[in-house]
Amino acid sequence: MMPILPDYSSLEKSLNTVFKNRDLLIQALTHRSFLNEHSDFPYPHNERLEFLGDAVLELIVTEHLFKNYPNPEGDMTTWRSALVNAKTLAGIAHQLEFENYLLLSKGEAKDKSSKAREYILANAIEAIIGAIYMDGGIKAAKKFINKHILSHLKFILETKLYIDPKSKFQEMAQEKFGTTPTYRVLTEEGPDHAKIFTVGLYLGKEQIAVGQGSSKQEAQVAAAEAGIEAKQWG
Repeated sequence: MMPILPDYSSLEKSLNTVFKNRDLLIQALTHRSFLNEHSDFPYPHNERLEFLGDAVLELIVTEHLFKNYPNPEGDMTTWRSALVNAKTLAGIAHQLEFENYLLLSKGEAKDKSSKAREYILANAIEAIIGAIYMDGGIKAAKKFINKHILSHLKFILETKLYIDPKSKFQEMAQEKFGTTPTYRVLTEEGPDHAKIFTVGLYLGKEQIAVGQGSSKQEAQVAAAEAGIEAKQWG
């Protein structure tokens, strides 16, 4: 039995895009988990569109930075990373209320606050970009990226959000306490292909924060972000 699909017309209004081929929009919002529960669903999951959208997003953001800023390659790489990382893209997906339209398994639908949900939302933004590109070409994709993603660049530069959390926490710790933070792996859980690392952030012997991620580096960044929040160094 075909599941009841959301009314996508309001989302198209938010995206400022009316799809000629709405199948692309449905595919962009279909998570792999949904197909596990609806094997007869006529649309594929969004990972191929995500792959395409990631490349389109990187090209358009890179071109914008190249044309508008005389800074060296290292600066532009850092800025681009801050603009297209999972946290930024997931925030944009929240603003566009993607969660009202995502097709997820019942289990994924319940898990609204995890790191996994952040990645699902970020990937959906990239898939939407891929869908817009396939439906309307590079001009349509650029219009969407300019409005919804590049519009955040000014704020990122003004607030220096492009400085990665580990570097920021280390700078502040050295400035305020004259000490360098350390990170310790507290637990490793899950099979080798899907491990979750829990890392503690310490100043001396004091544990400041804890972070989780699918790699030690990712968990350290999450711990540093939590540490910045705990110390109110934002």
